[in-house]
Amino acid sequence: MLTPDKIIEIFVKVDDFCKEYEVEIVKHQLDAGPYKVRNRKASLADSEIITILVAFHSGYFTNLKHFYLEHICRHYRGYFPGLVSYNRFVELQSRVAVPMMLFLKTCCMGRSRGINFVDSTHIKVCHNRRIHNHKVFASVAERGQCSIGWFYGFKLHLIINDKGEILSFYLTKGNVDDRDIKVMTSMTQDIFGKLFGDKGYISKALAELLWGNGIQMITKPRKNMKEFNISQADKIMLRKRAIIECVNDELKNICKLQHTRHRSVNNFLMNTMGVLCAYHFFSKKPSLNIIFDESDNQLLLAA
Repeated sequence: MLTPDKIIEIFVKVDDFCKEYEVEIVKHQLDAGPYKVRNRKASLADSEIITILVAFHSGYFTNLKHFYLEHICRHYRGYFPGLVSYNRFVELQSRVAVPMMLFLKTCCMGRSRGINFVDSTHIKVCHNRRIHNHKVFASVAERGQCSIGWFYGFKLHLIINDKGEILSFYLTKGNVDDRDIKVMTSMTQDIFGKLFGDKGYISKALAELLWGNGIQMITKPRKNMKEFNISQADKIMLRKRAIIECVNDELKNICKLQHTRHRSVNNFLMNTMGVLCAYHFFSKKPSLNIIFDESDNQLLLAA
């Protein structure tokens, strides 16, 4: 449950980042010359807006309007003295899109330890019966297929480590293959060691590409394929691949990654970033009991 201590923890980390971000932005601003530059500050600071958006996904709230009016405005007005109306708050979200994305990429990502898991989860934007009438994502979303059938929306591709920390992510349309070379190349830039995936990632071209980058792709064979020659330790880790399914489950059922109430593409992107940021602040994440020798990064013990 969301507590004052959690609000303070989120705000302190976000505010420290925003201060550094503002300093760097000033250094790279172009000279306006004789023209005046309007830089009016809002009642809520950027760090406060980001904190509220992240806090919304940290609790058991499903409606941003109810969370803002009935929870933040009533119980946390002392923490945010410059609170504005809900309509104004929605308008202010777009101004923190860039700093929030940078905060997510620089402060909310984990570190690879040599054992990584990859998977994708679907994000529906409407019921299949309402696809033809859907207008918000009509030119953006696509039909795709996953393990539970057809859907209309997007895919969130994730790579996590053995501690349940998100290492990288990629948001694509629903019809993009999990083995897409562009997606996998972008996601594995800071990854090393072994990458465990399901049968949907079986691809000789992808395996050779990752091997050239120092990454070993390990999957289970399909029923019509011969058994792969993998070690017993790798077979055990393949059974532990359910850890990333648990992460996807928390993103959807706790952080509310998926819902059909988006009214614009921008709000959908802000919602997705808020979900990933909120997951970083979870005190307990799905993880494996693996002990590494920090001197040479060797596996010592696995439960």
